[in-house]
This record gives sequence, C-alpha cells and structure tokens, in this order.
Amino acid sequence: MTETESPLSHHERMARKKAARDKMMAGKTQTKGLLIVHTGPGKGKTTAALGLAIRALGHGMKVSIIQFVKGKRDTAERQILERFAPQLDIQALGEGFTWETQDRETDILAATRAWAVAKQHLTCSNYGMIILDELNILLRDATLPLAEVLAALAARPPMTHVVVTGRGAPPELIELADLVTEMTPVKHPLKQGVKAQPGIEF
Repeated sequence: MTETESPLSHHERMARKKAARDKMMAGKTQTKGLLIVHTGPGKGKTTAALGLAIRALGHGMKVSIIQFVKGKRDTAERQILERFAPQLDIQALGEGFTWETQDRETDILAATRAWAVAKQHLTCSNYGMIILDELNILLRDATLPLAEVLAALAARPPMTHVVVTGRGAPPELIELADLVTEMTPVKHPLKQGVKAQPGIEF
C-alpha cells in the first residue's frame, strides 16, 4: 500500500489480483516429473538444487544426488545430507574440476562411471527426484555424449523430477527442460579479495 492509497483501494486491488491469479491457476491441472536446469555463471546453482532436495525429502520422496565433478574434497552439505540415508542417496563420483585434474582421460573415465550410476537411477521409479550436479559442464565440454544423456532424461519414469546443474547448459538440454533458471552474477566477494568460506562456498 502506498502512502496515498486508502485501505479500501488496496483491498480492491489485491482482490482483483487474487481473482486473476485464481483464474490462471484453475487451468493448471497437469502433474508430471519436471526436468529442471540451473545454469549460468552466477553462484547458487547447486545450492538451489540442494534446497529442492530438502523440499522433496519433506514430502517423503526418495532422492538421489550424483555429483559429477565434486569428489575428492569433503563438503559440509554431503556430511549433513548423508544423515538422511536411506531416503537420500548422495554420491560424489568426480575427480575435481578440469583445471585441478589437468587430465582429459581421467575426466572422461570419472564422468563415464558417474553417468553409469545416473543412468541406473534414471530408469528406477523409486526416486522422486534425481539431482545431476555439474552435469552441464560435462555436456558443454563433450566429456559425455549429449544425445545419449538427452535420450535417458527423456525416457525417465513420468513422475521423476530431475535437476541438472552447472555452467554452460547446451541449447538442446534447455529445449528439453521444463524449467530453466540462469544464475547471473551481480556482485561476488571473491572479486573483493574475500576467500571462500565455510557455510558459503563449502
């Protein structure tokens, strides 16, 4: 409500807004497993996906999280999420980012192993949500075959939600997805000389 708006006019405006929204939502009757993509150069892609995992757990869903790049370094989110087993299964199957491994063959082997696990989970109707963390990076860099990944995502059980994170989501994945969010950086403490900190970056 603005300073010049009366309580009655505010009520009338909100009532019109609610009626319009109710009318819009009345036509939304379909349910399906969604393919969700978090991409872009900004921070928060994995963090947002983990928030969805917590929400899914709260609804009693079985959740799988496969981390394609993270692996050697222990993370606080993995420590806390492992406590939700067996409702939640989290596996860090990567060897680190490419600038850390500096070995293309190692990257391909790790990605192939992780994708084999992901494919198995994508065919299982027990999972309400599957998070494929940093998969976009492997698709962008052609570390995994894009056509095979898209086919497996499309063939998953109809009520399985899949969340794919990472920079550089390929256009074909964006086209297939139901929901795409691009994280855009506006300001970051690293640019101000502040190092990565517990509870924020790891």
